[in-house]
Amino acid sequence: MLGSILGRIGLAVGRQATLATIMDDLVALHGDRVMVSEHRSGRVLTYRAAGEVVARWSAGVARRTEPGDPVVVAMPNGYDQFLMCLAVARAGRLPAPVNDQMRPVEIEHVTIDAGASLVIRSSRQLRGVAPVPDPPAPSPGDVGALFYTSGTTGSPKGAALTHRALVGAWAPAALWPAPLRDDEVVAALPVAHIMGFVVYLGLAVAGIRCYCLEQFKPVEVLEVLEARRSTGFIGVPAMYRRLLEAGAADRDLSSVRVWGSGADAMPEDLVREFKRFGAIAELPIVGPIGEASFVEGYGMVEVGGGVAVRVSPPSMPLGVLSNVAVKIPGYRFRVVDERGRSVPMGAVGELWVKGPGVLREYWGDPDATADTLTPDGWLRTGDLVRRGPLGTIVFQGRRKQVIKSGGYSVYPLEVEAVLEEHPDVVEASVVGVPDDVLGEVPVAAVRFRPGSPTSPEELLEHARARLSRYKAPRRVVPVDELPRTGSGKVQKDRLVDLFGELPPHDELVQDG
Repeated sequence: MLGSILGRIGLAVGRQATLATIMDDLVALHGDRVMVSEHRSGRVLTYRAAGEVVARWSAGVARRTEPGDPVVVAMPNGYDQFLMCLAVARAGRLPAPVNDQMRPVEIEHVTIDAGASLVIRSSRQLRGVAPVPDPPAPSPGDVGALFYTSGTTGSPKGAALTHRALVGAWAPAALWPAPLRDDEVVAALPVAHIMGFVVYLGLAVAGIRCYCLEQFKPVEVLEVLEARRSTGFIGVPAMYRRLLEAGAADRDLSSVRVWGSGADAMPEDLVREFKRFGAIAELPIVGPIGEASFVEGYGMVEVGGGVAVRVSPPSMPLGVLSNVAVKIPGYRFRVVDERGRSVPMGAVGELWVKGPGVLREYWGDPDATADTLTPDGWLRTGDLVRRGPLGTIVFQGRRKQVIKSGGYSVYPLEVEAVLEEHPDVVEASVVGVPDDVLGEVPVAAVRFRPGSPTSPEELLEHARARLSRYKAPRRVVPVDELPRTGSGKVQKDRLVDLFGELPPHDELVQDG
């Protein structure tokens, strides 16, 4: 027991943990505890068994490549893809995971851009090689992996992330008292997206058992949570919407203590709903009591995961504080105007971030790197936030998605929140379209509840009664689905074509 405690403390405060050595460290720390249960295959892996797999695969990678080579990991999504990334790192190479659903030309772009010497599509490519006994020992400040952006505004770029960015933030998770608890977190996240990768890594370091679904299917997720009495679920907002549509309210989800989300802004109504579905504890005879917590992380691939978090504790309606995020220790924030000057308290500006997770560079792209990183190391996130007290921030949306209408700034998140307050609206996505008079005007693509009697015109009246005239959408177009990236974000650039030519301006803007 003392050795385990010392091992946890050593990993938590250590400064030398890297992606290359982390699996060996976890085997020494967690041994025969279950690391993962897989939904499709039914396979259960302990840390020791997973360590043997990683060591064997790393030998196969080492035999086919040279030290420092980028290696594209294009395996089907699932825990093996995560383990393969650890194996590539253990071999002293740079893993570059990609979604295997990408078109061949897209994978070819990543392969060429990274300069990869090997593309791994299956572990069968690496059979028949004896394990390498000891992994290399890179510096935590060395580049540890390449994660490619989703490419919604151009060709994907490779974010070169250091070992410190990927592993260092999770080292304190080793102090989680896993032997004293029986936690299990259900996840169906894409490993090739930074959120999925760091979630699986964080759970592994903490010793929390992961139940991994290779694909997100809402009914299956609900069945798993209910049948296994899992204590946590981590997903993206789009997943929570689909869970609600699939009947989450009719399931017994009281075993869930913590819900987690990331990758996109989480609507407050969904936070409140899912908190009520869970419980803070379950007592003998009494049964479930209270409600669950909800934790939402803010981050992006360029910061190696997360830099801010907002927590909604059980039974605590936070009101205006519900959207306030607090920075993670080790990071510094600046909120600046278009000239890079700090804005006053309460004003909106672009968030700049500095800290251990910020990317080293965009791989092989000095121009893109210079556009994103300032000479003194600040990352221009492109996200607009309202500056709050004590280092807090409130998100307003992406800078490129702000709608400039008649000299006013319209923040899509605010308009979407109002539309989604309507009981017949499942989801809304607001974009700007050209207007001869105002420059741009807001419009909305909306998913209505099945069988909803609400018309687009009635929803427009709902919005006009709650928003300033320049903020209210000029048109609502019903849609069955919204186009999304692999991480569940709405691809807003694909929505504009839905609206065609709008009526003349004076027919659209109404008083009231």
